Formats: sequence, structure tokens, C-alpha cells
Amino acid sequence: MKKIAIMVAALAIGGTTQAASTAPAKQELVNRVLQLWHPESIGESMLQAPVGDAVQQARVVLQGRVSPEKRDAAMKEIVADARKFMDDNKPVAQASAQKLVGTTVAPMLAERFSEDELRQIIAILESPVKKKFETMMPELQRKLGESVAADTRAVIDPKLQELQQRIGMRLRGAVTP
Repeated sequence: MKKIAIMVAALAIGGTTQAASTAPAKQELVNRVLQLWHPESIGESMLQAPVGDAVQQARVVLQGRVSPEKRDAAMKEIVADARKFMDDNKPVAQASAQKLVGTTVAPMLAERFSEDELRQIIAILESPVKKKFETMMPELQRKLGESVAADTRAVIDPKLQELQQRIGMRLRGAVTP
């Protein structure tokens, strides 16, 4: 009788009897995926984008408007302010992500992946080859970036300088009364 009640309840909420009976095991797999993935870093990334944009915009605004010494001093202070902002607010964003991951991401993983698929994700995330590749990523990106810069410098640099001059002129025109 109790088994029939469980089956009816599982069907009523759109699940199956197997999903109802394996939910704790599946939840453990979901929790392991989340532990290996570190979704709390998403909160930090959400902060970094606008802070990075603000610093970049400040750099552009200062370019050509003030002497190099004043520009460098102002940028040093702006970067320090941005770092302090990140240091002060990163824990808040990470805590929020950590708090909300169980009610947002975890249900999606449980719904869209089977237990076998979750095990495969865990195997990928724990893979020594993946870890080795990730440690190489900065070097690979740097090497490719240097190669692309060297390959395109003759074509891109003059155009980039021209763009910077046009932006500078537009900024001076907008600022000058």
C-alpha cells in the first residue's frame, strides 16, 4: 500500500518511481558536480565585467586629456579603487551564488541529466588530463595572443592608432566648451 502511494505521488509530480527512489543518490551526484565545478565563481565573474569596463573607460577618457604623469597617477588610483571594490564585494557575490545554487542550478542538473550522465560529468571534472589542460590554458592563450599580435601588428597597429586618435578627438570635442 505504501509503495502504491509513493508511485502515485511520484506520477502526480511528473516523476517516475525510479526517480523518487533514486533521488538521494542523484542529489549526491549533483552535489559532487557542484563541488567540482565551483559555481560561486560566477558571482565574481559578474563583478569583474563591469569593474573591468569601468577601468577601461576611465583609461580611454584620460588618454590625451591629461599629461602622462597625471594619467598614470589617476589610473593607479582607479585600479586601486577597483581592486578594493572587488575585494570588498567578491565575498558578497560568492556567498549569494553559493546560497542560490541549490535552488537554481542543482534542480536543473537533476532534471536534465541522468545519474549516469552526472557520473560522466564528475569523471570529466576530476580528470587529471582536464586539470593538466587547465594549468596550460594561460600559457596557451598567451602564446596564441603573442603570435596573433606579431602576425597582425603591421596591419592592425596603424589602424588601432588611428582609431585611438579619432576617439581622442571626439572626446576632446565633447569635453571642450
